[in-house]
Amino acid sequence: MEHEYSVLGGLNRAAIGRYLSIAASLIAAGLGAGVVLLIDLAKTLGWAGHVPALVLWPLTAGLIYSVLYWWFESRVWRQPKLAGLLKVPDLAGIWHCDGQTINPDKTLGQKWDGEVTIIQSWDKLRIRLKTLQSGSNSIAAALVHDQADGFRLLYNYKNDPNIDEPDLAAHRGSAELVFSADLLTAKGEYFNGHGRYTFGTMKLTRRGKDGA
Repeated sequence: MEHEYSVLGGLNRAAIGRYLSIAASLIAAGLGAGVVLLIDLAKTLGWAGHVPALVLWPLTAGLIYSVLYWWFESRVWRQPKLAGLLKVPDLAGIWHCDGQTINPDKTLGQKWDGEVTIIQSWDKLRIRLKTLQSGSNSIAAALVHDQADGFRLLYNYKNDPNIDEPDLAAHRGSAELVFSADLLTAKGEYFNGHGRYTFGTMKLTRRGKDGA
C-alpha cells in the first residue's frame, strides 16, 4: 500500500539513479577488464573453454547496479548526515498523535488521540493513522524542505470508520505537518471533506526516542 512521494526543495531523486548507474558502469568496467584478463590467462594455460567475455559485461553491470541501489535504498540514505545533504528526512517509525477538532466558529471542539505509523523508503511512503473509531491511509504525499521552518509533509488520505461506528462516514482529507529540527515532534493541521466536513490540529511525538 506504499505509494511514491514527491520531494520539493531537495536533490532530484532521479539523479541518484544516474549516479548509481555511472558507479556501476565504472565498477563493472574494472571487473570486466579483470575477468577478461583472467579468462585469457586461463585459456593460455588450457584451463577454460570458449567463454564469451562480452556476456559478462551486462550481467556484471546489472548486478552491481542492483546491489548498489539496494544498499542505498535500504541503508545509505537514512544516515543523518547524508539525509541532510539529500534533504530527505527519515520519518519512518511510530508516532503518538494528539488531535484537536476546531469548530466552524473557531472554538475548540473534541480532543482525540491516535497512533501514526510512517513507512518510508527512498522512493515510497505510507502514513497510517489509527484511532479507536477509524483508520486512514495516505494516498499521495510530498516532502518539502522549507529553509525557514524545516521539513514539511503534505499528504492526502482516505479514512474508513470501524464497522461498529455507524454514525461515522468514510471520507477523504488532507494534512500538513511541520517537523522539528530533531525530527522528534511535528505540528500541523488537517482538513476533511467528501463525507465528514471537519478540521483541526495535530501534534505528533515520536516514540522510542528520548523516552517518548
